[in-house]
Amino acid sequence: MTSKAINPGKFDHRSALASIPASPGIYRMLDDKGEILYVGKAKDLKKRVSSYFVRGRNSMRISRMVSQVADIEITVTETEAEALLLESNLIKKHRPRYNILLRDDKSYPYIYVSTESAFPRLSFHRGARSGKGRYFGPYPSATAVRFTLSQLQKLFKVRLCEESYFRNRSRPCLQYQIKRCSAPCVGLVSEEEYGRDIDDAMRFLAGKSDELISEQIAKMEQASARLEFEKAAEHRDQIELMRKIAQQQYISGAKGDVDVVAIVVEQGIACVQVFYIRGGNSLGNRAFFPRLPDKGAPEAEILSAFLGQYYAGREIPAEIIVNTPLDDRALIEEMLRLRKGGRVTVKSSVRADRARWLEMATRNARVALQARLASQDTVRSRYEDLQERLGLDELPRRLECFDISHTQGEATVASCVVFNEEGPLTSDYRRFNISGITPGDDYAAMHQALTRRYRRLAEGEAALPDILFIDGGRGQLRQAEEVLSDFQIQGVTLVGVAKGEGRKAGLETLFVSGREQGISLPPDSPALQLVLHIRDEAHRFAITGHRKRRAKSRVSSTLEQVPGLGPKRRQALLKHFGGLRAITTASVEELAKVPGISRRLAETIYDMHHG
Repeated sequence: MTSKAINPGKFDHRSALASIPASPGIYRMLDDKGEILYVGKAKDLKKRVSSYFVRGRNSMRISRMVSQVADIEITVTETEAEALLLESNLIKKHRPRYNILLRDDKSYPYIYVSTESAFPRLSFHRGARSGKGRYFGPYPSATAVRFTLSQLQKLFKVRLCEESYFRNRSRPCLQYQIKRCSAPCVGLVSEEEYGRDIDDAMRFLAGKSDELISEQIAKMEQASARLEFEKAAEHRDQIELMRKIAQQQYISGAKGDVDVVAIVVEQGIACVQVFYIRGGNSLGNRAFFPRLPDKGAPEAEILSAFLGQYYAGREIPAEIIVNTPLDDRALIEEMLRLRKGGRVTVKSSVRADRARWLEMATRNARVALQARLASQDTVRSRYEDLQERLGLDELPRRLECFDISHTQGEATVASCVVFNEEGPLTSDYRRFNISGITPGDDYAAMHQALTRRYRRLAEGEAALPDILFIDGGRGQLRQAEEVLSDFQIQGVTLVGVAKGEGRKAGLETLFVSGREQGISLPPDSPALQLVLHIRDEAHRFAITGHRKRRAKSRVSSTLEQVPGLGPKRRQALLKHFGGLRAITTASVEELAKVPGISRRLAETIYDMHHG
């Protein structure tokens, strides 16, 4: 059900409210461009939406939002819990500017075991868990997964290698030499024996380390009784390593799956710390910093919004412990139950071991927040120093920097990186593949990249920067002056960052558009540190893009020169060997094993790479 706007900017809320029912549901506030300003849920839509239009009852943030409303859309639901579920999904999808938003929306990594394979592989997995096999996790970070996989290799000598690598081995790899793999690729372990190792690895991941240790002790004693002392020593070492890893992960008193969630708010910034406990084992923790449109929002409100968005599409444990009582706890539980398809309890009053976990999570949240605040203070001091050094009237809020990368004119790529008051704004980074210029002409490359970027910005695609940095001297700076002049863009301070003598960091000269003299900042200047940070980030982003483009160009150009080798056969070769380097070193016999590659074509490919 949707109410129609009467004159955008002059919203007739009385007309809109007349058609809104007193039912549970969600409402969406839209501006005159149809963009969603805010998504909310209500037990009584009419009463809740009406409250926005009562004078003197709203905060400054709400008043500012209401002044932009041009339309209101509603969706009626059966229950308030269904409305909360729909609200969290819409916030995640549309990310309205006036909602509390969870910044990091990446899916969490798992360990995947390809149990359908004769010799299963353990691997890192992120995304939908649709493949056949078993998944263990979630883990708080990729680092935690990599550490666990490394430990499992030491314990059980299971393989982590890709299928293409595994199928094409003719002798054991380095992992076998350092006793991290039993070399199933070349038949040095039977399928049955390897299967037992995989089963043990999965039991360990499932939290059954005590059971495994008991079995290893029995095997050690049996080997010792048979006078097989080397075998007994192997079991002993495995027991010691298993105990060491289990002690690192073990949480006293933990049973089942539990998430411990603690929030701390200071100076208008919120930190939410999440600890993950699965099967009695701690899988680590992670800090989040939700975006707060209202700096005075209470902790309970922020935490409720966080839980709704955080568990959208993520695994929901049976128990969630929080450090702040939630006003809508029963509603949150019902929403999570609908999403999980099973009972979920949210607790804030806990004792004994659970109270210790909660205190630990709160302490970690406070430490992470203090680090964040200290970092923000450092960033602000850099911006303030830059304002003073450049003589700007206002503190700069948005910075952009361009750089060019190529190899003797080949595969030229330009980068644009963006910083704001919180540091790198990676979502606004852009790369430009440069074409149609004389190879090696950096001025033309910079001119093309700036033209493409600022044509879009002039059309309102994104915000204009307060300062535009160019990696280069006056020549590069002139390219920026010409482009901004062509698009009649004003109010942007242009700065060229010229490298110093010997290209040593700290000796750079800043050339500001419209000024004759360059500016040399002392090496310990906070402003110079900020400039070098954004310049180096632009260089890193440009060279990464250039290397990718160059590698892709070289792969395609080499194979495309082989007569009779079409796209499908090229793809089959690359898939079989895993890359161009392996193809260039392969023999005729190895090339001919690829489906679709005849002996004659294999000889042609071989001759192409061996002259």
